[in-house]
Amino acid sequence: MKKSALAVLLAASMALSMTACGGGSTETTAAATEATTTAAATEAPAETKAEAEAPAETEAPADAAGTPVKDPSEFKVGMVTDVGGVNDGSFNQSSWEGLQRAGKELGIQVNYLESKNDADYTPNIENFVDEDYDLIICVGYMLSDATRKAAEAYPDQQFAIIDDAVNADLPNVTCLMFEQAQSSYLVGYVAGKTTESNKVGFVIGMASENMHQFGYGYLAGVKDANPDAEILQYNANAFNDPATGKSATTKMVTDGADVVFHAAGGTGLGVIEGCKENGIWAIGVDTDQSSIAPETILTSAMKRVDNASYDAAEEALYGVLENGVKTYDINTAGVDIAPTTDNVAPEILTEIEDVKAKIASGEIVVPNNKADFEAAYGEIYTLDD
Repeated sequence: MKKSALAVLLAASMALSMTACGGGSTETTAAATEATTTAAATEAPAETKAEAEAPAETEAPADAAGTPVKDPSEFKVGMVTDVGGVNDGSFNQSSWEGLQRAGKELGIQVNYLESKNDADYTPNIENFVDEDYDLIICVGYMLSDATRKAAEAYPDQQFAIIDDAVNADLPNVTCLMFEQAQSSYLVGYVAGKTTESNKVGFVIGMASENMHQFGYGYLAGVKDANPDAEILQYNANAFNDPATGKSATTKMVTDGADVVFHAAGGTGLGVIEGCKENGIWAIGVDTDQSSIAPETILTSAMKRVDNASYDAAEEALYGVLENGVKTYDINTAGVDIAPTTDNVAPEILTEIEDVKAKIASGEIVVPNNKADFEAAYGEIYTLDD
């Protein structure tokens, strides 16, 4: 069994980072001494639209030799969530759904461990290392430091991390990235065309370069659709605090917003609840969240993290998973608005198809950083100060 030397290396940094994710419990699934596929499947969220609509991918990747590196039934892939948890109805859940599909279609073993706070990242990763998992997928940029330490400590262990490119220099890490500014632009355009009060809202889970891409895209879409619209903005500073999401939304409603978009993981469930209680539109994120509140969700900014986790598992199984950055964008169907469109006006959907084509062709370039955004729209995004 491999030793857990990594815990010592990260002890100090984890203690400091815990303050960034308030609301997390001290409980951790890493306390279990064995991680089994059966246990994960028992606790797994029910299959959702994202999983049902995912394209079948039963063949080996195009660049694979067609022979798995080992018997698929013995190939193990483990996923470590961030603090949002596997049932966040968003980012983590979609990632797990992709792995569940990989388990069914590829015949591999899949499992997950939940992180209740930052201090859980290292022991959860080490749990999978110690049990000789072939690939460990870390969900979210918040696991960046823990992933780097683990990858350096265990150079023969293969890792993938979603929404983090910092570790792209490591030979045993694959960084799965998304042009989330593009999908955020699309839902911003819908919000700008739908609002009747000319006020819309945006709730972010935490301020970071990666998360600000949602804000840049959303504000750009709103302004291009409706130059007179005002965008109210709030940083919840947590991905697992629905109460804060709900209170922020209620304040935005009081201030006149009639559409609110969240990029806040589990905190966003509170945003949706606040919108539902106040009779305004909510916009979901990462997955098609319409099933949570069918009469409240206007649309969702989708990131196909389910496809990314599936692809990583499949490529690792066939020995063709490469280190570096792999980016999913609108041209690869990696980002989009949700397929559920019941609440979007038909004329707006027609405009969205035209906008999507222009983004795909490069006629519309969606800003995904502060400099490009401010050059086009000024200093109207306030959460990156």
